[in-house]
Amino acid sequence: MVRAIMHGCNGKMGQVITGLVRDDEQIEIVAGVDAYLGIENTYPTFKTLAECDVEADVVIDFSNASAVNALLDECVARKLPVVLCTTGLSEEQLAKVDKASESTAVLRSANMSLGINLLMKLLKEAAKVLSPAGFDIELVEKHHNQKVDAPSGTAIALADSINEALDEKYTYNYDRSKERKKREKNEIGIVAVRGGTIVGQHDVIFAGADEVIEFQHTAYSKAVFGKGAVEAAKFLVGKPAGHYDMSDVIQF
Repeated sequence: MVRAIMHGCNGKMGQVITGLVRDDEQIEIVAGVDAYLGIENTYPTFKTLAECDVEADVVIDFSNASAVNALLDECVARKLPVVLCTTGLSEEQLAKVDKASESTAVLRSANMSLGINLLMKLLKEAAKVLSPAGFDIELVEKHHNQKVDAPSGTAIALADSINEALDEKYTYNYDRSKERKKREKNEIGIVAVRGGTIVGQHDVIFAGADEVIEFQHTAYSKAVFGKGAVEAAKFLVGKPAGHYDMSDVIQF
């Protein structure tokens, strides 16, 4: 049984993961960490990881950027593996993540969904076959009307996964309205749609002569990110120091 500390346990994702783990026989949350202690959990909760004296195998983090520095320092001191899901980290913090991975196992990905990370692997294989055959590649991503960044980080990660598989790299075109001309052969068009309460949908289109192949991933709730984080935590236990991502979790 994997013993996990939930860092950010009283936030939305912390509570989602608490619920997921409750029904999982392979992992349990033995302690939580959160600056807000107004929610009563089935496990003891501490304001900081430094105050937590409960033995654990791994930390799952869904907190905020302001808490990440102290988290990394404590994980390094304890040689405690950490699944780092907090977004919005500064360049300095990303450098700190790299430094921490020299002392303990750190897993961080642009998207924690198992489906999205499987899709990235599939896109690499598809691109190797379809790009040389002259297929055009387009990407459409859809999110709720409160999302401020466009395109999404996941959309960029999907496009990057295609480029990683190819010797001849594509450029990204975010707005074709700027110039009236036909699409370039070596570009990926990326379109962002914002509306309603769409959690997240990504469509990758390979359009060739007389045939079209489409890959689609739809997230119906944020629970998909929590499920990925739980699987990542199971994977990370016992791993040597290093920087891991979800592609390491999904093996085929």
